[in-house]
Amino acid sequence: MKIVYLGLGSNLGDRRSNLESAVQRLGSPELRVLRQSSIYETEPRDLVDQSWFLNQVIEVETTLFPRQLLRRLQKFELDMGRRRSVPKGPRLIDLDILLYASAKISAPGLEIPHPRMAERRFVLEPLAELAPDLRHPLTGQTIKEMLARVSGQAVRRIT
Repeated sequence: MKIVYLGLGSNLGDRRSNLESAVQRLGSPELRVLRQSSIYETEPRDLVDQSWFLNQVIEVETTLFPRQLLRRLQKFELDMGRRRSVPKGPRLIDLDILLYASAKISAPGLEIPHPRMAERRFVLEPLAELAPDLRHPLTGQTIKEMLARVSGQAVRRIT
């Protein structure tokens, strides 16, 4: 069993319900949800002309290999109604593998650790809530240290 951290986000429809539904769908014999961060409301990045997001990080334990886990997450996104029509645009649900144990993977369509997590407060705030002293496999920095280096982007804890 490997410990994995997943990032969840939604800015369409009932955002909170979308996150709750995703967490429920994730539970299976091969993928067990251990802990959930609070939910945070965050301003959009990159494509800023869209609704604010609700974001959360969950800690899971899994027997799935990274590529299997990615396929499972993509299937959940599709099943929940996600359509990728605008890059970085609005979405019902977004499920990202942030960290997969201490794995370092760089392959077509799959990069672990998530390549942009160090610059995203909406990832680091909830991740620091769960695992502030966890070390990034590539930089060796703790999540708390990474969060201290990120500036900008409004993030507000709502639960």
